[in-house]
Amino acid sequence: MEDTNRRWYFVERPAGEPDADSFDLRTEDVPEPDDGELLVRVAYLSVDPYMRGRMRDSESYAEPWDVGDVLKGGVVGEVVESNSERYDAGDYVTGQGTWADYSVLQADDVAPVDPEVADLPAYLGVLGMPGRTAYFGLLDVGDPNPGDTVVVSGAAGAVGSVVGQIAKLNGCRVVGFAGSDEKTRWLTTDLGFDAAVNYNATDDYGAALDDVAPEGVDVYFDNVGGPITDAVFTKLNLDARVAVCGQIAHYNDESVPTGPRKLPLLIAPRAKVQGLLVADYATRFGEASERLATWVASGEIDHRETVVEGLENAPDAFLGLFSGDNIGKQVVRVTE
Repeated sequence: MEDTNRRWYFVERPAGEPDADSFDLRTEDVPEPDDGELLVRVAYLSVDPYMRGRMRDSESYAEPWDVGDVLKGGVVGEVVESNSERYDAGDYVTGQGTWADYSVLQADDVAPVDPEVADLPAYLGVLGMPGRTAYFGLLDVGDPNPGDTVVVSGAAGAVGSVVGQIAKLNGCRVVGFAGSDEKTRWLTTDLGFDAAVNYNATDDYGAALDDVAPEGVDVYFDNVGGPITDAVFTKLNLDARVAVCGQIAHYNDESVPTGPRKLPLLIAPRAKVQGLLVADYATRFGEASERLATWVASGEIDHRETVVEGLENAPDAFLGLFSGDNIGKQVVRVTE
């Protein structure tokens, strides 16, 4: 165990797209856990698009960070000191911690990790918050039926890649939008998507949808927003369901973009549009974790993590989300 602890601080609210000026790395003493707490040596930490909203000085579903706060996010790592009867030193756990070498976590708020099921980074992706978001967002909000056409935007990301695979397990035809040929090949070759569209290689998303979803769209899982979503709205079938999970195309906008109004397109198909927050399903997390672990262990769900090396590069890993650097889940390796 080291004598010092590096921690990233949020030091400036960004205007538009964030840059390195919002972050400051400081070296401090290793914290001491109180009763009921664990000192965890962080192996991997998670960076996620929703964190951009926490940088704004406005209310949202995630509490905003104050300037001067330590940056927070999902972590997985080894317990090095325990003040709880529930865990011992040497156990591996995952929970909400800090961007740091060592993080103090409440024992009641962490979950155990089984390295026999999957490698540690998977517990920040398919077996963590993104996987549970995909599970509940598709099955509860999207409510797919066998034979449905399911379209997923941001399909090569941590959530979208799992959504598509669960849809295939439910007998659906699955189409994904992603930002490169490498990503679309991964979706169709490795994950079993029926078709995929490189949105950077076409100017006409409607025509692309006509090619890959000629019978229209029954379920749309939206991680992106913007013109892709506009195009999908023109292709919705009767009783279509739209699950709005994220809008990363707009996270760095300083003003709300306007354009053609799409709500009339929901009238004829009687489509349902619903936003989702995975925290609303907290009482059912065990159900999702059990089923996802079973699918991963059996090979029915594949997963991939893009690993950025070194805590010092955590801001770069976060900023890379907005340029599409990642395939699957973006994580930072802090220590072996």
